[in-house]
Amino acid sequence: MHKMLVRAALLLSLLVLAVAHRVSAQELSGYFGLGTATNGPTTTPGCPSKTIFDDFTGNCEPAHKMGGVFGVFGADYMFREHLGFNAEYAFRFAQASYLPEAGLNARPAFYDFNAVYQPGPSHSRIVPVLTGGVGGAKVSLYFNQQACAISNVCNSQSQFIASANHFQVHGAVGVKIYVTPALFIKPQFDAHYVHNLDQQYERNFVPMYTVSVGYTFGRR
Repeated sequence: MHKMLVRAALLLSLLVLAVAHRVSAQELSGYFGLGTATNGPTTTPGCPSKTIFDDFTGNCEPAHKMGGVFGVFGADYMFREHLGFNAEYAFRFAQASYLPEAGLNARPAFYDFNAVYQPGPSHSRIVPVLTGGVGGAKVSLYFNQQACAISNVCNSQSQFIASANHFQVHGAVGVKIYVTPALFIKPQFDAHYVHNLDQQYERNFVPMYTVSVGYTFGRR
């Protein structure tokens, strides 16, 4: 399901790009950026605070929080001067320690499809952006194993073992700051409300902070 939605978003972006070349009165923006998403460690009922019951070891193990460097890419298609459509995908670049005693790492990702509202003149150098929609979140789990021939020669292997998929509601506030007529910088704050994410992390609400660089086709 996750892969199908991501592929659908990419195909839709390509279709929108083709249409935007034909209809000069409409705009298409693509962007890529970096940032972070934050959430605290969860607690399994019956275990001490901020610990998870580990089925592999049979013990309550210290839980880890969400954080680190995330990448984000997306596209805005404005079919009206102020109204449009957005698709976005955000993901943690590297695996993060989740249950270290069991050798488990986690890698969260978020994807969403949104309506876009850009108040003010579209030709302005500073364009506020408001988005809201729905999508999903995925927490992929990996088992890491290290084998050492001697103390100084070790080999680490990572194997995907499972994922938890959740429905999410998404909203964001950002601003496109145009440094040229088409090239922009976009700082943005995202709010992800992910159903049942508190099974893997502390809460269902996940704030995200990103700064992206993008380009607008068809801007007048």
